[in-house]
Amino acid sequence: MAVLALLTGIALMITRIFAAPIGYLAQSLAVFVGCLLILARFLSQHQPLTRFGAANTVTLLRAGIAALFAGLIGRPAPAPAWAWTMAALAIIALLLDGLDGWLARRSSMQSPFGARFDMEVDAFFILILAVLVWQFGKAGVWILLSGMMRYGFVLLSYALPWLNQPLPPRRRRQTVCVIQTVALAGCLTTPLIPPISTILAGFALGLLALSFAVDVAWLWRRDER
Repeated sequence: MAVLALLTGIALMITRIFAAPIGYLAQSLAVFVGCLLILARFLSQHQPLTRFGAANTVTLLRAGIAALFAGLIGRPAPAPAWAWTMAALAIIALLLDGLDGWLARRSSMQSPFGARFDMEVDAFFILILAVLVWQFGKAGVWILLSGMMRYGFVLLSYALPWLNQPLPPRRRRQTVCVIQTVALAGCLTTPLIPPISTILAGFALGLLALSFAVDVAWLWRRDER
């Protein structure tokens, strides 16, 4: 509830300062509430821990920032000042992404739920950013692959069960995720226009595709053994 109240306050402030339509506020909050409803279904994976914890609260705040971006879907490109504000929020989300894992380890509240929650928020945020980059004409429709790759991997795992094997931790994935988020958020700022924004988005997508390919190859080799 505290995160919902904070998100509402930020959305109201954006609406007032940048004269955003009230629909932006409603859409952002609707997306966040939807995230809460989905989240509630998986809380059992957090057991035997009985508290939600500071780390998961930080991850939830990142989901709220993603919802603020989702409020822009289907709307005209924001004014330059608004675009820079959203870019700043993306940077804050990246900083929080480094904080939640540290908090989980420090408080000894690591859980499969927390790890999955963190990963899904990353994927959701990248999907929203990719949609906006395409919507505002900063790159072609192919940029949607950046946001769809994670979900395509999950769907493919139903047909190929060997993709469900656990992957070893790799700093590479986190680095590529950061580059992807920074590149897509940067493309949403006013100075970056095609072809520069297109090249930047394509470079980030290429890194993401390569990272997924490395993981798929590792899983395939392990299954062959």
